[in-house]
Amino acid sequence: MGKFYITTPIYYVNDVPHIGHAYTTTTADVAVRFHRQLGDDVYFLTGTDEHGTKIEQAACARGLTPKQHADEIVARFREVAQKVDATIDFLLRTTDPKHEAFVQDFVQRCYDHGDIYSGSYSGLYCPACEAYYIEENLVDGLCPDHGLAPTKMEEDNYFFRLSAYQERLLEHYRANPDWIRPRHRFNEALSFIEQGLDDISISRSTLKWGISVPWDDSQVIYVWIDALISYLSALHFAPGEDLVSRFWPPTYHLMAQDILKFHAIIWPALLMSAGYELPEHLFIHGYLKLGGEKMSKTRGNVMDPFPLIEQYGADPFRFYCLREVSFGQDGTVSEEGFKSRYNSELANELGNLLSRSTSMIDKYRGGAVPAQPAGRSPDDSPLAAEASATAQTARERFEEMDLSGALETIWVFVRRMNRYVEEQAPWKQAKEAAAEDAAGAGATGPGVTGDANAALDATLWDLAEGLRLLSVLLHAFIPATAAAIRERLGMPAAIGVAASSEASSEVGRADAGPSWEEAVWGALPGGLTVVTGPPLFPRIED
Repeated sequence: MGKFYITTPIYYVNDVPHIGHAYTTTTADVAVRFHRQLGDDVYFLTGTDEHGTKIEQAACARGLTPKQHADEIVARFREVAQKVDATIDFLLRTTDPKHEAFVQDFVQRCYDHGDIYSGSYSGLYCPACEAYYIEENLVDGLCPDHGLAPTKMEEDNYFFRLSAYQERLLEHYRANPDWIRPRHRFNEALSFIEQGLDDISISRSTLKWGISVPWDDSQVIYVWIDALISYLSALHFAPGEDLVSRFWPPTYHLMAQDILKFHAIIWPALLMSAGYELPEHLFIHGYLKLGGEKMSKTRGNVMDPFPLIEQYGADPFRFYCLREVSFGQDGTVSEEGFKSRYNSELANELGNLLSRSTSMIDKYRGGAVPAQPAGRSPDDSPLAAEASATAQTARERFEEMDLSGALETIWVFVRRMNRYVEEQAPWKQAKEAAAEDAAGAGATGPGVTGDANAALDATLWDLAEGLRLLSVLLHAFIPATAAAIRERLGMPAAIGVAASSEASSEVGRADAGPSWEEAVWGALPGGLTVVTGPPLFPRIED
């Protein structure tokens, strides 16, 4: 059994969540569910970032205190996790007093190490990013992420000696060429380090809504430093015992590309200063774009995932997230694209495969899944080799965090099974079997074959076994659908609780799902009786 600790970003609560937040949480959950199937010791952290200028401004605009505003928006982020069926172990809030105390202790360690000093800073500041920029990083004089003109700011702050860690960071990158995935994001971060690092301001004197600098309560800790430390602080006080030794360092920090610098450069340097191990990997997914433009709460061009999920369910949304946009790349999303994927792939290909297969077993064999014909082994099936290769390749892609690649591999097999139905034509085999039965066993003549019943049994067994295998392979992506497939086959859903903490119940259940040991061809149990029912995915009619 291995260890798998994954984090989403600590989401900023200046506004309600949008589809980008749902996307990141969903994709992390897909990886988490796979590792639970492997039997790994898994921890899944998300959280909310509740300090900073934008929180203070948003609360003021609503006539609320920053904490009142945060309490309301946090509820919406919990709702996102529940609606996408994410099996989160803990949702950390940066306003938790235990987190605030840990942040102060962490920063104090860096200070005692000689890496923090006082100074004056003047620069171009983007309030939407809550970050400083230099002229060459702007696009036409505007923030590259938010399209806003930065303002000139000057204040006395405390600084972290980021420049002192340039060589150590370069050594780490050279020794760990897969530390950041995909590779082009690794190259991007490495190039930034090679250009030279400047020290960074880690406190603010003009802001009061934040965590006080432990040795100077006239300043608060920069919101980004506060948020990054959440990944470590959560393991110190989340429900459970000895979570730091069990799960640190993280297997993956998962995030979008706009916060690469904070995670790939500043965060590892802070950890080095405070004396902690670095994360094993960072995975940087792309932007979801609406109308060809990156979605942003600041830009106001966001897509609300709730109506889609409420109307069609969590599984179609989860499927769309990994199917429409190749994981790690930018991609365009739309309601039209969602409906197209739903109808063509979920309804026509997977849903129809299940309906046809169970209906034919019900019609031709009274609902009982036939046993293997005498003298035939599972490996004799025309699907056996492809099924085994599918399971092996899917696992390899899962383990490399190539989630879209894993889903594509599985979907190739879904389509292969649909072709198999047409090739074998069980309805024709059934006619031959009926003729065989009418004529008597062993009879010969036009339209009568001695092995017609065996051929039909073999085809129906193959279809049931293929669907069982798909219920294992697809669990991480569409868990409710995978469970429904097993139920239609007359199998237990094979879902067990695998929560790592008490907190999972307040965010989402932790479903272990069918073990990955079942991802082999030929494991179909005998004596099953299928259950027919309505389509899993009724077509969307405009």
